Amino acid sequence: MTTDPKKNPPPPLRGTVGWGVSRREFIALIAAAILRPSTVRAQKPAMPVIGFLGPGTAENDVRRVRAFTQGLREMGYNEGQNVAIEYRWAEGRYDQFPPLAAELVQARVNVIAAIGGTASAVAAKAATNSVPIVFAMAANPVDLRLVESLGRPGGNATGLTNSAVEVGPKLFELLRDMVPTATRIALLVNPTSPLTQYLLRDAEAAARTLRLELHVARASTTREVEAAFAAVSQSQAGALVIAPDSFFSDELEELAAQALRHRMPAIYATREFALAGGFASYGASIAETYRLAGVYAGRILNGEKPADLPVQQVAKVELIINLKTAKVLGLDIPPSLLARADEVIE
Repeated sequence: MTTDPKKNPPPPLRGTVGWGVSRREFIALIAAAILRPSTVRAQKPAMPVIGFLGPGTAENDVRRVRAFTQGLREMGYNEGQNVAIEYRWAEGRYDQFPPLAAELVQARVNVIAAIGGTASAVAAKAATNSVPIVFAMAANPVDLRLVESLGRPGGNATGLTNSAVEVGPKLFELLRDMVPTATRIALLVNPTSPLTQYLLRDAEAAARTLRLELHVARASTTREVEAAFAAVSQSQAGALVIAPDSFFSDELEELAAQALRHRMPAIYATREFALAGGFASYGASIAETYRLAGVYAGRILNGEKPADLPVQQVAKVELIINLKTAKVLGLDIPPSLLARADEVIE
């Protein structure tokens, strides 16, 4: 008589629990199934993400990125290893900050580094009241209602301010002392910057106090920079103050080259301008400002709250004179001014 294998399956082989699986293998499978959930729980948490809101492009913002990531490393974070950075570039257009900030909020980043100056900080704050924001800007964040006070920000934003608006009048005074023959001084501003109206107000007041004529030139793109220098040259201005601005900070080499091409003594608010070949600079260092911004971003990732982190004022300013450029321009810098300089490039 034939036995139906479906109705009468053969007995398992000795030492097995069915389907040819040994008892040892069966026990191992059960143990793996039991342990699997705890193994998943033991996996490393997702890498934190910083949203970097930059004013220029990846190519011309290398200094900012390098300084910012240095600050992060000081707090124990290395890009690509234990922190990721989502970069968004405004490409010199301030109107791009609001949509870019909204993108970073939608991407659920852990911190937004509003490194593009005042406009980027305002855009980030308008985009979120919950995601921590670290800014680096020139204006007073209290006046812009980004924080409740410098000592106790009280909300989701904190960072650095270098008070560049206040530095503006000092640039005119220094340039007048270094180029005493200049009775007309030009001011180059970015018309799209939210700080321009304040810079113009202070510049006009400084010019009246110093009894100087003021010529205003405007540029918000690289192409406009060249045209602006041509206009300044035609205005018979004897020297040029470049207004503090994130766009201009990304164009330092071009600004220094144009100033030399038009034989125009020019001064800017960050030392990197003088290092790039500009005549002189008076202000804080870009590298130091953004390094500190990276430190603050790292502190927030480590659990500190923006509301409790005081806004740092980058109070230290430096006078840098590029003596090589002065000689090319045919200028003799008074020894008293050289003695006041924090650094003289020879």
